[in-house]
Amino acid sequence: MCGIAALQVRDPALRPRLGALLAGMTCRLVDRGPDAAGVAVYDEPGLLPAGWSNVSVLDPGRPDWPDAVAAALGAEVDVRHVGPTAVVRSRTTTAALAGAVRTAVPEATRIGRGRHAVTLKGVGLAADLTEAFGLDALGGTQGIAHTRMATESAVVASGSHPFSVDDDLCLVHNGSFSNHATVRRTLRRHGVEFDSDNDSEVAARFIGHRMAAGDTLTEALERVVGVFDGFYTLVVTTAGTLAVLRDPIACKPAVVAETAAWVAVASEYRALAELPGVETARIFEPEPGRVYTWTS
Repeated sequence: MCGIAALQVRDPALRPRLGALLAGMTCRLVDRGPDAAGVAVYDEPGLLPAGWSNVSVLDPGRPDWPDAVAAALGAEVDVRHVGPTAVVRSRTTTAALAGAVRTAVPEATRIGRGRHAVTLKGVGLAADLTEAFGLDALGGTQGIAHTRMATESAVVASGSHPFSVDDDLCLVHNGSFSNHATVRRTLRRHGVEFDSDNDSEVAARFIGHRMAAGDTLTEALERVVGVFDGFYTLVVTTAGTLAVLRDPIACKPAVVAETAAWVAVASEYRALAELPGVETARIFEPEPGRVYTWTS
């Protein structure tokens, strides 16, 4: 059992409050996942200036590692420490920055990358981690969050969600996949690399692999239904898009609330209850096996 929360802001006047609203949603789901938590926030200029790229890593602890990344990149980098996460930023392409991080600090676990999304995660209670992230003070266009109860892999930060496996592509998952090892082996034969033993990462890598092959996000998620066995609710975000998918028998919960100002998804209604204007929102449970998408 884990907790999922996502918020896409349509009204520009609400964007400065994105982090505070998402923090409230996440902390109301702490009993669904007391082991770890994480968030990804899109288009927050304080975390990622426009035109910059970022790679988020779990801090490797070597004092000289930022200099090593700059040397490998051949350009300046700026490292911002946000709780247990280090956000490496530079005016370059995401691919070049990710390559420099991989070369300079191969022992560092890369947990996110993009030109819009910044991923932050760690081990512990959601309230403690959202405070360490400074989430209340962050704005943005959309965000995705997760509270984890570990079941099939260890309680470590690398197993926390969201899984951000390609530029601005993030996934959170409540449930479990019974055939993730088989899918992992298939993806590895196609050259896909993994950063954890978590089954949810396999779904994220599968979606990223399919989108790199030309699928839309909707098409990639529709393929998930045919390839993965198990029980799941998935929420996936890209730059400007929010999507949700439940397994074909809807074993895992999800609630959507939609207004003219925002769209929100959560594991339970209580995570939505304090959103502004929720009393007039259209509220529904996603149908099993159907992909829903919204664009900002």
